[in-house]
Amino acid sequence: MNVLLVEDELRVADFILRGLRGEGWSVTHLPDAETALQMTRQENYEVIVLDLMLPGLPGQDFCRMFRARGDRTPILMLSALDALDDRVGGLRLGADDYLVKPFEFDELIARIEALARRSTEFKTDPQEQRLETESVTLDLETFETTIDGTPVELTPTEREILKLFLSNPGRVLSRERILSSVWGVSEDPLTNIVDVYIGRLRRKMGPHGKNLRTVRGAGYRLCDK
Repeated sequence: MNVLLVEDELRVADFILRGLRGEGWSVTHLPDAETALQMTRQENYEVIVLDLMLPGLPGQDFCRMFRARGDRTPILMLSALDALDDRVGGLRLGADDYLVKPFEFDELIARIEALARRSTEFKTDPQEQRLETESVTLDLETFETTIDGTPVELTPTEREILKLFLSNPGRVLSRERILSSVWGVSEDPLTNIVDVYIGRLRRKMGPHGKNLRTVRGAGYRLCDK
């Protein structure tokens, strides 16, 4: 994923940069909105993470000017202002989501992914809405899943886990990441629910279940072979 981060507080920017790059994403950091406006004319981003209180051109003005150009790239606005009027105002100016500082990093990741997912689904022809590897296909329109061309019945949760892996080909996904994306929680202190569902998914994938590999101490990764 290609993300533009517009944040003038270096400590906050460094925290976000290290975290997003740790996810394997490409991140460009700019400390002011004027430079960001110029950069968005030269480079395409999947999501823009924008601080509200910026030097020179405020985040609100960036949103207004950016949308006036007709650019629909999703914007996640960050701000320490948590009043309802502030949140509503940011959304009305063109932001797609609003996250109050301080925030949990898992929530930031989940919100960025949700914005990117909605944007991709909006732009994609419904007949082309499918995720696949050499052996596994998931149709996002009909929810049909096939293994080597043979339909396989998955529960909604199993399907969401498979979708997460197919959307992140070859990447290691931590248990925490899976919990956050599929169940909406950041930790699972009482059960091994992720491991249980991974096991179920492997069994339903048959011989290709071995491609859903455990990466010791890190999580899981779906490989083509």
